[in-house]
Amino acid sequence: MRALAAVVTAISALNRIIGHVFSWLALGIVVVCFTVVVQRYVFAVSFIWMQDLYIWLNGAMFTAVAGFALLRDDHVRVDIFYRPASIPRKALIDLIGVVLFLLPFCVIVYLYAMPFVQRSWSYLEASANVGGMPGLYILKSFIIVFAVLVGLQGLAMAGRSILTLAGRDGLLPEKLRYTLTPDHATEAAE
Repeated sequence: MRALAAVVTAISALNRIIGHVFSWLALGIVVVCFTVVVQRYVFAVSFIWMQDLYIWLNGAMFTAVAGFALLRDDHVRVDIFYRPASIPRKALIDLIGVVLFLLPFCVIVYLYAMPFVQRSWSYLEASANVGGMPGLYILKSFIIVFAVLVGLQGLAMAGRSILTLAGRDGLLPEKLRYTLTPDHATEAAE
């Protein structure tokens, strides 16, 4: 069980680091978009590659931080059952959701995207726009990055659920353990 806790912690740390690094792309997106607007409306100048750049930065950021969002529990979920649930029930719901939905989804995305990405790399695909950015193949590779990082975080979620259901969640750092919602914590205290 200690090995499982170490794997969960390592995967979560990886996604946390990647999330913190790639979230800075949001600032780059704002700066590039602002520059494009100023150039267009103040100076009547437009560069296609700059328009491509903020769209590509946006795509890279959102695909790279998806695992981090899953780690932080920022994804959409149906809370009518999950939010008021006890910790063991949350762990069971997460385990079933990861095994039945999340991991198969990641495998399908990976398998369908891989030929698409390989073809893009084979001819070093660039923007379809004249004067656009080179290196579209790098951006398309983020589809694979997305599937791998979300899949890894799904495995970490499953591991956390297993540790919780086995009563060994104390092996995890505090920030990775399940917590009660404020409403549920009040009910448990009474």
